Parts: sequence; C-alpha cells; structure tokens
Amino acid sequence: MDISYEGWLLRAEALRHPTGHHIDGREEPGGGAEFAVVSPRNGRRLTAVADAGAAEVGLAVAAARRAFDHGPWPRLAPAERGRVLLRLADLVDERRADLALTLSLEMGKTISDAYGIELRALVSTFRYYGGLADKLTDEAPHTAPDALALVTREPAGVVGAVVPWNFPLTLAGWKVAPALAAGCTVVLKPSELSPLSALLLGRLGTQAGLPDGVLNVVAGDGPTAGRALGLHPGVDVLAFTGSTAVGRHFLHYAADSNLKRVWLELGGKSPNIVLPDAPDLDRAAATAAWGIFFNQGEMCTAPSRLLVHSLVADRVVDAVVARARALKVGDPLDPATEMGALAGERHLAKVAGHVAAGEAEGARLRTGGVRVDGVRIDEGSGRDTAGEGKSGGAYFAPTVFDRVGRDSRLAREEIFGPVLSVFTFDTVDEAVELANDTDYGLAAGLWTADLTTAHQVSRKLRAGTVWVNCYEEGDLTVPFGGMKQSGNGRDKSAHALEKYTELKTTWMQL
Repeated sequence: MDISYEGWLLRAEALRHPTGHHIDGREEPGGGAEFAVVSPRNGRRLTAVADAGAAEVGLAVAAARRAFDHGPWPRLAPAERGRVLLRLADLVDERRADLALTLSLEMGKTISDAYGIELRALVSTFRYYGGLADKLTDEAPHTAPDALALVTREPAGVVGAVVPWNFPLTLAGWKVAPALAAGCTVVLKPSELSPLSALLLGRLGTQAGLPDGVLNVVAGDGPTAGRALGLHPGVDVLAFTGSTAVGRHFLHYAADSNLKRVWLELGGKSPNIVLPDAPDLDRAAATAAWGIFFNQGEMCTAPSRLLVHSLVADRVVDAVVARARALKVGDPLDPATEMGALAGERHLAKVAGHVAAGEAEGARLRTGGVRVDGVRIDEGSGRDTAGEGKSGGAYFAPTVFDRVGRDSRLAREEIFGPVLSVFTFDTVDEAVELANDTDYGLAAGLWTADLTTAHQVSRKLRAGTVWVNCYEEGDLTVPFGGMKQSGNGRDKSAHALEKYTELKTTWMQL
C-alpha cells in the first residue's frame, strides 16, 4: 500500500457511497425509510442508506428463492461456479483501496489493517472457495452385492447471512464464499453500523457474473431486518456472527418459523496463558498486547484475559503496560496509526462502563481507562488532522487492569474493546481451571517450551482454537468456531461447506 495520509484524506473526500440495497442484481431504493451512517473517526455523517423493513427483506428472499429454485447457479458445473468466485476475488483486489477506505470510514479500523489484513483476507477467501468448488466428492459406500448406495452432497438452499461491524468483509466472505461455492443463494445483512462495504461487495458480485438473485445485500438493523430474515420461511439456513444474546434470538426465530438450520459464531472471553518456560517472554508480552489492542479490541477472539504465572508476572505485565502506553492512537486514515476509533459513541460508552465497574470492584488500573482525542477538526479549513484538540471521534486509550477478581465483570463479560484483564496463577492445573472458568469457548493461547505441556494443556482447554506460542495465526485451510456459548458450526476450511450442504442417500436395488 503506497498511499500517504494526505492521499487517503483526498480519496475520502472523493469517495461516493452506495445508498440502496442490492437485490436481484440491481440497486433497490427501498420504501423510502433511511438511516444515517456515521463515521466513528470524526462523528460525521457519511451518507444515508435505505433502511430495510420486512418488505425489503421479503423482496431479497424472494429473489434468492427464485434464483435457487429456477436459476442456473445451483445447476452450474462446480468448476464454473468456482471461476465466477475467482473473478469476484480479482474484482475485490482491483477495488481494494476503495473497499479498505470504506471500511476505515464506517467502523474506525486503521487503514493499514483494512487494506493489509481485512481486504487481503477477503480476496484469499474467495480464491480459496473458488478453487475448492469442484473438489467436493460424493460417496458410494460398500454395501450388499445386490444394491448400490450413493451419498451425495447438495446445496442447502437460500442462506441468510448476518454479520457484525468489526470485520464487515472478512466475516461476510467467510459465509458468502462457501455458500456460493456449494451452489446456494444468499441474502446478506450487514450491521447497520457498517453497511457500505457489504453493499459494494454485492455490486461487485454482479459484475463478476453472479446471476441475478444469487447474492443480495439488505441494509437494516437487527430488531427489524435481522428479525425478518430469521423468521422468513423462505430461508433454509441462517448463519450469524455476533453477540451471544442476539444468537439466542435467531434460535427462537428458527423455532417460531420453519426450523431453519442456524449456525452461530458468538462471543468470547479468551484466555492467554503464559508459563514461566515460555520460549520468549518478551515476544509473549508483545503478542499479548498486540492481540488485545488489534482492531481496537473489537474482536471476538481477543485474548482479553491474560493468565500469567506468578514467577514471571511482573516482567510480562510491565512489558504489556509499556506497549499499551506506547501505542499510537489516532486517525484511522493515517497509515502510522496503530489503534483507530471504536465503533461509535454508544459502544465507547459501553467500554467505559466496564472500566468504571472494574475500578469499583477493586481491580487495579495500570494504564488507560480514559477517552482520548484522535482527530482534530481544523475550524479554519474544516479538514481533519491528527493530534490533540476537538474530536468527534470515538477514541479510547489502551487499558490494562491487574488484580482482577475472578467473579468480576472484567473477568466474565465480553467487553469488545481495548481492555485487558490480568490474572496470576501458580500451577498449570490452576491455569487450566481458570482458563475454562467462563461461559465462552472460542479461542485460547498458551506459551510454553515443553512439548508435553503444550499437548496436554491444549487438549484440556475448552476452546475451538488453541494457539501455542503465537496468537491469531492460521489460514483458510483450518476451521474456525467455538464451543459452549461461543456458538456452533465452523467457518473457514472445507468444513464450512458442511453448513451449506445437505447429505442425500440414494439406495438402488440391483
């Protein structure tokens, strides 16, 4: 990415945002209701977008239903579906700067992460499933000599995909790409905080050659548009990433409608365990800090609980605190910024409320815990410049607590912000018990040089992903998802296709 801060500011001024839904291959203005999309970068309105109600969701589902029941997409050769997904990956790559800029403006992610991490992940996802589309195999089990049994994998139908604002395109790609590769049609509902990038993706899908109705995007809030999608009898599968509380709603919607399959990737309160024999304590501390402050801490897998052995606790925690204090918090459009804005004023207030509760419950605040300025509005020119001064943006300092009580809100509730809670332990068994003492089971980290300890502890941790001597590593070949109240099913890898396909047995008597 060779674009300067000034270059991104100029591109932002020239950027034009989509305002209508993407339904049946074209823009749909909706019924006239709109909602404002406000940038957490500076508190300013980016645009107004058509607000989907039950009628607009119904139009999108009807388009997806026609495309599945009567259109060519499920009936194409899998290799041809793969070629369309590969063309979509190329188009996303060509529009990478505009998509990254849109992400940064609508949800506060740093432009460096939007361009270098999220858009890279989206391109990789469509390329992976484009290449995988014709690699699925059916089965012919050995049975009686006078019979032939076939087990075929068929597309599940119309998929409703509901994704959050923290990784609007990565998480959309993790659902849309395997569903399309399997031959399904999709109605995608992004968060009302970050609809613009998803609406652009829908338009690129049509340009890539997706038939009308195969990928539809509707913008609207959860209680209205999300509920309508969850209750719609024309939806066969619902895939959701978001909070555990909202995930429960989708299970109710399925029970109250057509018993559609519901796949949930929900919250996390992930432990990151540092043993005294970690191969590199400095690296462990740096990774712990990076993990909780990456994407402003707005990440379901964020290692928000640092569990560190008492023998090395002072060294590790002091290093994390020093890193937190050194982080550059500022304008997401500045490539030098390391931590951008939270998703908005409402979310900032929620994070601040958890900080206040932590202090009230007796935890020790080591650093942060306050709102900071990230963008100054120059009153003379109206241009935004980095630095201190008047800021309409939702910026919060990297925050570290130690001496955290095990039953406190800091220990038990998902904050979804740049807030780290530190705990100490004296034995490996104590660390495992503390790590598993949570309603969630999405991810965990472990730092040790002992191979036996690495295997034994990893098996004992109740988490969908365990990273050993690293954090947030992996690629499209490995599945992602959680246990307990972190959800069910898996995104990524060939296993994601299991959510969007049905197994059919055909028994032929010979």
